[in-house]
Amino acid sequence: MTGKRQPSSPSFFTSMSAKLLSRHLPSLLLPAFLLVIYLSTIAPGLTWANDGSDGGDLITAAYTGGVPHPTGYPLYLILARLFQTIPVGSLAYRTNLMSAVFAALSALLVYHIVNRALNEQSLKHAWFAALLASLAFGLTPLFWSQAVITEVYALQAFLTALILYLYLFPNPLPDFMRAFILGLAMGNHITTFLLLPLLFLDFPHPKPFASALTRKLIWFAMGISLYLTLPLRAQASPPVNWGNPRTLERFWWLVSGSLYRSYYLQSPLLALSERLRAWTALMLEQFGWLGMVLAVTGLIVWFQPSRLYFSTLWIGAAYSLFALTYSSNDSYLYLLPVCMVFSIWAGLAAGHLLNLFNSHALKWGLAMLLAGFFLFYGLSHAGQVDASQDRRAERFGRQVLSEVPKEALIFVRGDRAVFALWYFHFALRQRPDVAVIAEELLHFDWYVETLHAAYPALAIPSPLPWTQTLAAANPARPLCYVRYEERAEIKCGAP
Repeated sequence: MTGKRQPSSPSFFTSMSAKLLSRHLPSLLLPAFLLVIYLSTIAPGLTWANDGSDGGDLITAAYTGGVPHPTGYPLYLILARLFQTIPVGSLAYRTNLMSAVFAALSALLVYHIVNRALNEQSLKHAWFAALLASLAFGLTPLFWSQAVITEVYALQAFLTALILYLYLFPNPLPDFMRAFILGLAMGNHITTFLLLPLLFLDFPHPKPFASALTRKLIWFAMGISLYLTLPLRAQASPPVNWGNPRTLERFWWLVSGSLYRSYYLQSPLLALSERLRAWTALMLEQFGWLGMVLAVTGLIVWFQPSRLYFSTLWIGAAYSLFALTYSSNDSYLYLLPVCMVFSIWAGLAAGHLLNLFNSHALKWGLAMLLAGFFLFYGLSHAGQVDASQDRRAERFGRQVLSEVPKEALIFVRGDRAVFALWYFHFALRQRPDVAVIAEELLHFDWYVETLHAAYPALAIPSPLPWTQTLAAANPARPLCYVRYEERAEIKCGAP
């Protein structure tokens, strides 16, 4: 023995470096990379890009303590209000920022789902296949489009991925906490009910089953109880107060989405056939032929009976069926969870394919090919989803409020026009002298009550006012009729 320290083996340091690289670096770089992409294409203010017409309603409701359109979205309102306190950009930009952050976190969860699943199968380079899956999901045009505007879908994607991760793998959270998170997710979007079968997955299976299920249902109900904040918000008589849900009947009308019930199961069989073709075309657009082949291969060729496969198969089928049978113009957005599971399947296929090769050159050649494809294919859709130059809503709102005469009654038609003017008038408090009236809501008694609270000096005839009766009851106020059809249409005149 010489007492001298023997030099460390280079292979030891190489091995340790590789482990640190695969364990921590992707978790840091992936969301940072996607966040840069999203922030470079995010809307700078209020936007109508990417079917984001609801943005003005959600931003205004969150900021004023109000209640947005059904189903009320209480969890979204709380989180959006937190983001609105960030001292950067406009009020709308801060709320858009929330979508970008939760979109990046959603892709990160997809990475961890695939990485953990492949590691459980003892496959090498699981981290790289997981990285491919997360990039495939994060750069799909459908998901990217929702990461740059104010909408509930980026947050819903994060909650869906979180719930999937918590129910697929053993983790420190007890079963009742997972049920509570599932209930909270219902407070963002009611389609979370399609994830309820996951309640029956446990680590390990509890005994007795009945008492464990009862406990989970109680905690699930506690999560859903977030909806009870909506009547409390309504008590303050905010200027945006859909349903004014102070009674049980109105509360149920709001949270059950009764306003949109006519959209469900209304398509004839021929229309469903067309929608199925549209579903196929949409999914192909998200992933390209190579991505679709990978996803189908991951599902079929390397199928193994497990929580992962059965859960993702259920999510893909359930959300596809819901989107196909729901006839609203934006029903395609309900396919975001389907995009998520397709990305997971594609990542599983990539992991198995990489492990088929013994040659490092072939292995990493295929890896670079797949990475290049997903990056190039995803980034090629940037122009399609970029909202950074969309200023239509901002121009419209400013134009209307700058042109209408003093103390005008502004009768507005169309969601885009109404919500944009609510944002400028109620959230930004511009032109407090005018009254913004949504024509298509005048037949709701709750909306008449909201008008009374928002404009105490406005004479509103009973029981159900119309534009003519409102105008006649306020003869001293100028009348303006506003809508947006490719451009602002503003018609004003003396009473």
